[in-house]
Amino acid sequence: MEIQYDLTEQDVVAFNLYHVKTSKVGKNSLQWQRYISPLIFLLFAYFLSVFTDMAKGPLFATFGVTAILRVIFYPKYFYFHITRQVGKMLRGDKNEGLVGEHSMKMNKTGIIDQTAVGETNVQWAGVKQLIEDTDYFYIYTSTVSAYIIPKRDVYSVEGLKSYIQQRMITEIG
Repeated sequence: MEIQYDLTEQDVVAFNLYHVKTSKVGKNSLQWQRYISPLIFLLFAYFLSVFTDMAKGPLFATFGVTAILRVIFYPKYFYFHITRQVGKMLRGDKNEGLVGEHSMKMNKTGIIDQTAVGETNVQWAGVKQLIEDTDYFYIYTSTVSAYIIPKRDVYSVEGLKSYIQQRMITEIG
């Protein structure tokens, strides 16, 4: 089976957002930053009230509102920050071949992905899992990296899914 696809910066961002939203580490990081930081704000307000002559009411009101706003709005900032960071990394020097035209060949031994600057190979034993969302297939080769295949460039979405699943099952069995 052979697929020609064009991977854009937005496709790579979508993968990173998907991964952060669904991985245990990503979820824990978001929860930690979303809830623990506001608790630290409130502890800071408490210590200020104990060790200074500041009025407790306005102090706790200010820090309390800040804590509540952080809990409410932090996820949007978190995902925006990831999007921005991935964009910066992709514009860096060492990411040639990730974004752009890809030619992927799949056969009974594994996957070969060719770009203008090189080629990557993985045997089916190295494929950890196939994940599908509404717009992409992610063929994970480790816990943090995957081949990103946009469904817009796939002739038969069900055919590709079936082929990969069959190859993964054959490798296991």
